[in-house]
Amino acid sequence: MKSVLLIGMGQVGQLLGEKLLNMGNEVMIVDKDENIINTVASKYTGAVICNCMVSDNLKALDIPSYDACVVTIADDFQSSLEITSILKDLGAKYIIAKANTDIQRKFLLRIGANEVIYPNRDMAEKLAVKINSEQVYDYFELDATYSIFEIAVPEKWIGKTIRQTNPRTKYGINILTIKKDNKYMPTPTPDTMFESNDKIVVFGNTEQILLFTNKQK
Repeated sequence: MKSVLLIGMGQVGQLLGEKLLNMGNEVMIVDKDENIINTVASKYTGAVICNCMVSDNLKALDIPSYDACVVTIADDFQSSLEITSILKDLGAKYIIAKANTDIQRKFLLRIGANEVIYPNRDMAEKLAVKINSEQVYDYFELDATYSIFEIAVPEKWIGKTIRQTNPRTKYGINILTIKKDNKYMPTPTPDTMFESNDKIVVFGNTEQILLFTNKQK
């Protein structure tokens, strides 16, 4: 369980907060909008209405006590920048800040953020991948080169085993697990047979996997 300070309860903040709660974390939320806080406060470990650009307001929250501080202010980059700087000065252990551009990312990292996220860009990239190939159900980018994908089992693989299709050698694809009837198989073996409606979770080079899925259309 982690303790998280979440600053900015816009759409991204609320979605992130709910996910963190569902994972069993303690989440303190902060926003200057009284209406937003009053609407969602009952879900969280704690809630504060304040202007986080005032150092004393953040100081009162005992910033070093949190495992992570997340700044998800959507419409005011200057505020995000100043709040990130204040959190750093107050001894935050780990700061995650939201950015919309690479320039914003550079400034946030320079001012003290440990990690910068791009929710809008990440959503656009995921949507583009799904539109590009109807075989892709979900994917997670590990770095600029490698990703994990959940994809439909190719029709020509149905009735064959992992050994027979040999995806690692032929396509550079490593099968991590197989999803059958919405349940994941923990340890598929080389003799596991692919069936109709199976989904496979694979790891490999992002471009190589996308090229593979496009060929399955």
